[in-house]
Amino acid sequence: MPDLLLELRSEEIPARMQRKAAGDLRKAVTDALVEAGLTYEGAREYWTPRRLTLDIRGLDARSKDVREDRKGPRTDANEKAIEGFLRSAGLTSIDQAHKHSDGKKGEFYVAHIVKPGRAAEEIIADILPGIIREFPWPKSMRWGAASREPGSLRWVRPLQSILCLFGPEVGETVVVDFEVSGIRSGDRTVGHRFHAPGEIRVRRFDDYVQSLERARVVLDADRRKDIIRADAQNLAFAQGLELVEDEGLLEEVSGLVEWPVVLMGEFEEAFLAIPPEMIQLTIRTNQKCFVTRHRGQGALANRFLLVSNIEASDGGAEIARGNGKVVRARLSDALYFWRTDQNPLPDLGALEASAARFGLDLAKPLDQRMAKLDALGVTFHAKLGTQGARVARIADLAEVLAPMVGADAALSRRAALLAKADLTTEAVGEFPELQGLMGRKYARLQNEHTSVQAAIEDHYKPQGPGDRVPTDKTALAVALADKLDTLVGFWAIDEKPTGSKDPYALRRAALGVIRIILENELRLRLGTLITSGDLLSFFHDRLKVQLRDSGARHDLVDAVLAGGSDGAAKDDLLDIARRVAELGRLLETEDGRNLLAAYRRAANILAAEEKKGTRVAGAVDPALLVEEEERVLSSAVEQAERELDEALASENYASAAAALARLRSPADAFFDKVLVNAEDEAIRANRLALLARIRAATQRVADFSKIAG
Repeated sequence: MPDLLLELRSEEIPARMQRKAAGDLRKAVTDALVEAGLTYEGAREYWTPRRLTLDIRGLDARSKDVREDRKGPRTDANEKAIEGFLRSAGLTSIDQAHKHSDGKKGEFYVAHIVKPGRAAEEIIADILPGIIREFPWPKSMRWGAASREPGSLRWVRPLQSILCLFGPEVGETVVVDFEVSGIRSGDRTVGHRFHAPGEIRVRRFDDYVQSLERARVVLDADRRKDIIRADAQNLAFAQGLELVEDEGLLEEVSGLVEWPVVLMGEFEEAFLAIPPEMIQLTIRTNQKCFVTRHRGQGALANRFLLVSNIEASDGGAEIARGNGKVVRARLSDALYFWRTDQNPLPDLGALEASAARFGLDLAKPLDQRMAKLDALGVTFHAKLGTQGARVARIADLAEVLAPMVGADAALSRRAALLAKADLTTEAVGEFPELQGLMGRKYARLQNEHTSVQAAIEDHYKPQGPGDRVPTDKTALAVALADKLDTLVGFWAIDEKPTGSKDPYALRRAALGVIRIILENELRLRLGTLITSGDLLSFFHDRLKVQLRDSGARHDLVDAVLAGGSDGAAKDDLLDIARRVAELGRLLETEDGRNLLAAYRRAANILAAEEKKGTRVAGAVDPALLVEEEERVLSSAVEQAERELDEALASENYASAAAALARLRSPADAFFDKVLVNAEDEAIRANRLALLARIRAATQRVADFSKIAG
């Protein structure tokens, strides 16, 4: 079966767009081919800074003929109905239709329509211009004289050529001929911009890849990444160093080069006085270079690794020297920021009022920065006041939370007061990604307690599902205070997430609170900290997401929240999670599944009888238990109730689940042998009361009616 090769070559595509764009191209083309009636065996996309490539294997040579039987009017219908049928079926004469009879409606016309298949080349030529014109770039541009024309082509960067070949794996291929905005498809491409700019004629994918390789273009982005990683590691190793891995940067630089050449540059050792995170971020952000460290020591080295797109005649010496010059300039700025942040601010007199308000020591640089944040009146949100006001709220809340999480109240307050101070530092002004981290470093320089240092860095965490959760108790108090203040504040001004919109990352804040509570096994009653029932429901919804991601069933969360008749706290997230876990384990057993079936049977009978107004006894009368199976079940329920009392009082949910599981066997026997709706009204009411006790017992752990399946 034939293959299709498509290359769209342009000026340099931004690295961040390449992988998605190649995937979008594959999906758009393959979807259109399938819709047109063509099938294929496989498709793979490739990308470099200057090209998007699609390799489709085993494509049908033509689409299949389509046969359709279109039913028309009765043969004795009026002329107008018959003319309408002929038009809709594409017939010129009624003689081209066939007569059919179904025995009921009599004889009627049927048109047997055959739409012949089309050659794949024709289909490809039809679909590709529209796909190219409507390509979903996040940003696009027009260029050249044609850009003045209405409807001119928009592309991420000027499109230069289109290669489109179709044909068998062995034998001659043909150019699929089409044109887009004056660019006609062909069988030519070019290699590396500097090393091999001449045209290359292509026949099929295999020689396309080989020709590009000879022309200094590595088509496969993952292979470019492997080359960069291996060469960087080897070059570092040869100097007694090791590469500091950076997967995000590796992905980016692999999209900046078609022929990766790894070189080593250096900077003065004096710059190593800068915190390593600042060094790495400076070099990464400004020069897209990797940093190195001394092997086995962890300390950064004064060497960095850069990725060039050319093989220079001097072995890259001049390229490395030029990059080193820029790196040194950037590190000089970073060193200035680092030193400036440690020096006293000018005009400390203007900060005295803020310092007094927060109890800050203006002899300490980080305290000065917090006083400055307050004095500047930086707005947090128009309806929620300034950053200074927010820090005051967080400090008060952290002090309240401290004993709840086992932290020292004074340390928690001190950490909260300094947590946002680094927002006014030069380092964070240049690199916002370092907020918290720089605060910790400056706190260490002024000899703050180690827990205060940890809290300043970690109070933002976790910022995503892959981020770590704080463990230091002071950090827990401040992190919870920060997130709860955000949530309570935005709920108070009715700025809640809607649909996919969450501009203030409130879902992330709630998930952060939940992860902190669950992973640190904190017993917090959120109802004592928040007053909005709507916000508590939001926490429940986020808890479902978190537990589901951890493998739990979301319906079990609903069951636990709706149940717990022993006054189980609906605002104690750890307690809810533990109940859900044990309920899930119970339902994975045969006893648990059968208990659920027995519960449903009992609940359904009760619901039906209660709806009819049938009397249910207020309590089970042992004297009316006439069958052995109901006496055994009554005894089992009494035993389960006693065990539940003890288990739930001690929050031993495994024992509570086990107590319920032991009801399975006597309940099965009861339903097999005993007629609930006995003719005797008193016996019937007593048996219904026994079923009500089963329902009530399960309700103490969870509302089983909420369990799906």
